[in-house]
Amino acid sequence: MSIKYCDQHKDCERQRLYRRFCAALVGVIVLVLLIVLIVWLVLRPTKPRFFLNDVSIVCINVSSASYLTVTMQATLASRNTNDRVGIYYDRADVYAEYRAMQITVPTALPPFFQPPNDAAVWAPFLSASNVPLPPYLATALTQDETAGYLLVTIRVDGWIRWKAGAFITSHYHLRVRCPALLTVNDGQGSYGSNAGGGLGYFKFQRAAPCIVDV
Repeated sequence: MSIKYCDQHKDCERQRLYRRFCAALVGVIVLVLLIVLIVWLVLRPTKPRFFLNDVSIVCINVSSASYLTVTMQATLASRNTNDRVGIYYDRADVYAEYRAMQITVPTALPPFFQPPNDAAVWAPFLSASNVPLPPYLATALTQDETAGYLLVTIRVDGWIRWKAGAFITSHYHLRVRCPALLTVNDGQGSYGSNAGGGLGYFKFQRAAPCIVDV
């Protein structure tokens, strides 16, 4: 009887220690989450703002077989509007779209840290050669150029983290969409006097804020 009682007593002690350990672990986790929540609510980090300052098309050509070759340069600016929170840009790729289809290969921006209330400017070249287009899209691109107006979208896709003091968040998916309206031959397209392209054939209309989703 005494041996059985001793074994039961040891089991009860182990169960009490296990329950205390679990309660302490849950308490620590809750405390850490509460601290993170308080820091987040106090600092209230906001997503960066992006602006498309310029788009210069060096060349764009659609072959008779519906293959696209394009080279352009996009000038993008980002601003961190937080007063006490910095932003890590761990990865960011820039590419161009036409009517929801990607028409250039992604160009990677260098990783960097953006301090609070800081602005950064990039001017990556975006290009692709012999991109197969669906026939309807090749026709639409040719028609837009002929009509004198071309709408492309500059996109940024990447991952960022916020930094407040020693606290750094996990990664967040950054998606940026910047519509760019360009006139072709001063809006006259193929009907104007300059139908052969060249400098100023494509003109970016005006700088505009981008749509940012995090």
